[in-house]
Amino acid sequence: MDFSLRTCSWRGHATYAPDETELAARLHVSTPAGQAWRCLRCGDFVVGEAAASGPADEAPAVPRGRLLRDRFIMRLLALERIFRALLFIALAAGVFKVRNSQGKLHDAFDKEMPLIRPIADQLGWNPDNSKIIHFIEEGWKLSPTVLTLIAAGLLAYAVIELIEAIGLWLGQRWGEYFAVVATAIFLPLEIYELTEKITVLRVGMLAINIAAVIWLLWSKRLFGLNGGGRAYHAEHNEESLLTVERSAVTVGAP
Repeated sequence: MDFSLRTCSWRGHATYAPDETELAARLHVSTPAGQAWRCLRCGDFVVGEAAASGPADEAPAVPRGRLLRDRFIMRLLALERIFRALLFIALAAGVFKVRNSQGKLHDAFDKEMPLIRPIADQLGWNPDNSKIIHFIEEGWKLSPTVLTLIAAGLLAYAVIELIEAIGLWLGQRWGEYFAVVATAIFLPLEIYELTEKITVLRVGMLAINIAAVIWLLWSKRLFGLNGGGRAYHAEHNEESLLTVERSAVTVGAP
């Protein structure tokens, strides 16, 4: 997949007319249909006025090639983080609801269970051996203070996930670091949960998190890996079409 062309088809071309004459000549052509400027993202010439103009140093940073593909992956990770955040917000809301109506819900649960048992017997399900039922019954024993702390913890985790999502979606350097640290901290807990019970969801979420940490560490050159920050910024400059053309002008200059 050509992410540059795909992005241009979604968002339009990113053309820029630099004030530097020689550089502008490399990005501009005249056609029978009128002047055309080269897109800084996909590299194609686009008929019409440039979308923006000014000194080359003030040109917008336009990711392309592998960097654009990386941004696409980071936004997928951001969406996954948003899903997690919404899930934990819903859980926290549920815990708060139980805390505020614990007595009523407990009474309703005890009232409905005798009605459920005949249906359960016909389905071959024994509520007395159900882990879900046991989990609910243990929940009734928790004090309102404990339930409040549980809800607050769930909300705090949701906030962490939202901060990760924002940083990854915007492609910010701090977001990459935050995502690696925050995700790595919770990996031992996710591994411990698998020792209690292996489920497809738990295995899938653990696999996604491990892959995300490894990919971010290596691809984004975090904590000095794979050349570190200097190589990271150099790669961004080398991928820029405007930087390539400026280098060509410098090399061609007498």
